[in-house]
Amino acid sequence: MTRLIIWRHGNTDWNAASRVQGQTDVPLNDLGREQARTAAPILAALRPDVLVASDLSRAADTAAALSALTGLPVHSDARLRERHFGSWQGLLLTEVAQRFPEEHARWRAGDPDPGAEIEPLDDLGKRLGAALQEAADQSPGGTVVIATHGGAARQGCGHLLGWEHAVLRTVGSLRNCHWTELRHDVERGWHLRAHNVGPVDAPAAVTAAPASAEPV
Repeated sequence: MTRLIIWRHGNTDWNAASRVQGQTDVPLNDLGREQARTAAPILAALRPDVLVASDLSRAADTAAALSALTGLPVHSDARLRERHFGSWQGLLLTEVAQRFPEEHARWRAGDPDPGAEIEPLDDLGKRLGAALQEAADQSPGGTVVIATHGGAARQGCGHLLGWEHAVLRTVGSLRNCHWTELRHDVERGWHLRAHNVGPVDAPAAVTAAPASAEPV
């Protein structure tokens, strides 16, 4: 059975300010670096075989905390980047709502292609799904840790699981430095084992939440 751990990066100043990051290369802040150091021993105890990260520094540096404990090299994959948020990148969400009211309303309502040059969710899911599958293929029957981004993680997992957009919107967003666990076996294919697991959590089940947009 192959195990995929899809790990969201630690906190950034733009996360804290509710500023749209998308594919802007925003570094971890002090809290984010501490979150990565706290999560790393828990993930190291899972004895990962492969470690892959988005090439954006907030994900790469999160993965580096685990690499330091396990000795695994961090393989970089640009396909693991966050959703591209087009004209919104760099803006506060309050600014987005003011400048792009129609597109913002569609995004909040879950429109998979809301405009404003934002990457469509179908494209995001295919991009992430391909990267996740290829990472898993590096270690059949092993454990693969993927350091990526909140919205990207959700859409990539949904692609592997074959879930529709409406189903994905009922699943809570990953918190910083928390992860989703998928497993694959011959009989069932990919299936969800846990979601939103993190250092302070008890063993986790699926965390449901009201319909909301993905982290940005």
